[in-house]
Amino acid sequence: MSKPLLGLVLGTVLGLLDGLSAFFYPEAGPMMAQIIIGSTIKGLVSGLVMGFVARRLQSLPLGIVLGLSLGLLLSYFAAMTPDAQGQHHYFQIMLPGGLLGLIVGFATQRFGQAPRRGAAS
Repeated sequence: MSKPLLGLVLGTVLGLLDGLSAFFYPEAGPMMAQIIIGSTIKGLVSGLVMGFVARRLQSLPLGIVLGLSLGLLLSYFAAMTPDAQGQHHYFQIMLPGGLLGLIVGFATQRFGQAPRRGAAS
């Protein structure tokens, strides 16, 4: 599987699981649809970006650091939105987002296939 496709699939699945994990917090009930959709999109974007970065750089340490950074950055933007009580949940949102980016950054570097050189296009 190509690195961008692996990133897209893995990021989307992990983003969906991240959003579904909000069911463990009863206070997240009124915003559940927004959380699931937002987390899935955040994972999709992270995965796709990391897939293209992995194709270009081909460095495991750099992929991990960039994946973690991208996951934290996208999660930070999501955490800036307050809940119904006006509270921000940076830790609860950024921790799983950072882990998602770290896992996708690692997986795209380690398991994705590099493009073949010299293949007819």
